[in-house]
Amino acid sequence: MKQLLLLAASSAVLAGFAHADAPEDKDLRQQSVIVTAPGPDRLEGELIGNATAIGREGIVETLGPTLGDTLDRQPGVSTTFFGQGASRPVLRGLGAERVQVLTNGIGVIDVSAASPDHQAAADGIDAEKIEILRGPAALAYGGQAIGGVVNVIDGLLPETLPEKPVSVDLLGAYNSVSEGTELSGRFQGVQGPIVLTLTASQRDFNDYDIPGMAESARQHAAEEAEEGEAHAEEEHADGTVENSFVNTNTYAGGLSWVGDNAYLGLAVRRQEAQYGLPGAAHEHGDEDGDEGEGEAHGEENPFIDLEQTRYDLRGGIRLDNGFLKEITGTVSQADYEHTEFEAPGEPGTVYKTDGTEARVEASHELGRVKGAFGLQYSDKTLDAFGDEAFITKTDSENIGAFLYETMEWDNGFGLEGGARIEQVTRDNIAGNADFDLFSASLGAHQHWDNGWFVGLQASHTERAPNESELYADGLHLATEQYEVGDINLDKEKGLNLEATARWESEQASFGINLFRTEFDGFVYLAPGTLDGEAVVEALPVYQFLQQDATFTGAEIYGEAYMPAGLLNADWTLDGGIDVVSGELNDGGNVPYMPPLTVNVGTKADWNLWSAGAHVTWADDQNDTGGAELPTDGYTQLDLRADLKLSELGYGREGTTLFIDARNVTDEEIRYSTSVLKDKLPAPGRNIRVGVRAVF
Repeated sequence: MKQLLLLAASSAVLAGFAHADAPEDKDLRQQSVIVTAPGPDRLEGELIGNATAIGREGIVETLGPTLGDTLDRQPGVSTTFFGQGASRPVLRGLGAERVQVLTNGIGVIDVSAASPDHQAAADGIDAEKIEILRGPAALAYGGQAIGGVVNVIDGLLPETLPEKPVSVDLLGAYNSVSEGTELSGRFQGVQGPIVLTLTASQRDFNDYDIPGMAESARQHAAEEAEEGEAHAEEEHADGTVENSFVNTNTYAGGLSWVGDNAYLGLAVRRQEAQYGLPGAAHEHGDEDGDEGEGEAHGEENPFIDLEQTRYDLRGGIRLDNGFLKEITGTVSQADYEHTEFEAPGEPGTVYKTDGTEARVEASHELGRVKGAFGLQYSDKTLDAFGDEAFITKTDSENIGAFLYETMEWDNGFGLEGGARIEQVTRDNIAGNADFDLFSASLGAHQHWDNGWFVGLQASHTERAPNESELYADGLHLATEQYEVGDINLDKEKGLNLEATARWESEQASFGINLFRTEFDGFVYLAPGTLDGEAVVEALPVYQFLQQDATFTGAEIYGEAYMPAGLLNADWTLDGGIDVVSGELNDGGNVPYMPPLTVNVGTKADWNLWSAGAHVTWADDQNDTGGAELPTDGYTQLDLRADLKLSELGYGREGTTLFIDARNVTDEEIRYSTSVLKDKLPAPGRNIRVGVRAVF
């Protein structure tokens, strides 16, 4: 009831300021074409599903150490937070194997979906744009996108000639919470039809500060009750999260030929990273718990050393033959490897994956019908070596074909829908698994000249279980579990219904998306047994199980612009609220679900400089699953001020000196979507100072 009342109140507030009056010469929302969406090019407000495009300026403003942390302010998005080194976005309560993270429309080809401590091979620090599709996007990208898509667009291979012959974009920032620096640079040069793009980025973060104890009060009480006085006398991290450092380096280059009606380019990207595994350090000490007084913790803490090299070849041709309009194709190949070190000089488990993914898409038009059809193929090998390798070598092959069509009438009414067939094969020493998948959707919308848009869409999606769900069998120390897969798992089916209503003017917008997904054979990880034992090698056994589940939720968002207002500033207000619940058929809860969350922000602009504030309020999460403990809510206050150096004659538009104060009140923040939430709080107060220079 509390959530329903808060939803209603927030809707009224957001609708109120979204309808604020403003002059007609100010366009608040510079809407972006969502290239990730299937079918013809459409703006954010033309899609039934909730889609977001974040440009370079927005990325810099919310940039975090990892992709999930950068995006967790967005409606319906949360993070799997595993310290500063790793996180993936969670969309509407679904993450990992159900959210497809892409680079330029092609999978990242890494092992980040296999475990929350594995870093995603995509980041926002050097990205040009990030697009988010919430809800099923499986028609365009396969069953792994049953929960949504996050597409990181790096701009290495442009499809049209840049306007400027030479452009440079530089970023540098310092973070007090970790005494860490972040740097990135982009160069783009044009000579005739040839475009050269070079990017580089670096992060160097030390262990980060927290406002109190690393272990939550609930976790401490539970362990004290179980272990008694011995646990009470143990030392616990206080003030700083030990072994939470991260160092990353990324280098990339792209060379393209761009003609009047065609383009072709090749890009190479190299990513290197080292980061600690906080919360797991105590598992790697002496088995008897003894540690010499002079033995530094840092010498025993585990960390990950990873590298990936990726090659992308992309081209396209624009046609005008009355039916086919454009044909585009991409082939990507990547080699990824990371080693989990027990301590410096002591390599433990090694994870390797290499794969190739290719995609061809043709857009067409016939009368009112506009759409696209295409083929997608991937071939990937995942392997692990070492005592703690919880999965054996698995070869995966995927081939799919899709079709998506739209129809629009002059009165604003439209229909859209499509289908995808897909075949997935997994080959492992434990046995092979083959899945034939089918997905389809149908939607209708109506928009009016007064700014209103309403839509309704139904979709059926199917997903093949991933490698871990099928073949896991071993210690997974990062999550402190002994994981057991099930080769007999069936494909996961989802029936999704989504309704949307939006109102938009040049200065204000308001929207609401309601969704419900009923899963047939939802796969999840829960406490179990192995050969009748609930604990194996000192770790609790967790099994991948399957039963029906239902996800229900909503996202409400609004934005308004008020010029020449209080203090003679141009004011921008924005707000959003999202809520989702996940219930299993047996009455239990899906574990690690995000809580009811409210985001409200305001910004005052005086042309030369601006200042703003953002508040995130998260409710308690008491609807827990499995052996998960409840999570306390939090209120996070962030402040920001910018000095526009371009207004003083330095650089082009976008050249800015900025200062952020994040988590100003030094709140203890724990994300209910993190498996380490009771051992690993988010960073405390952080002063971030930086400059972006655009030439």
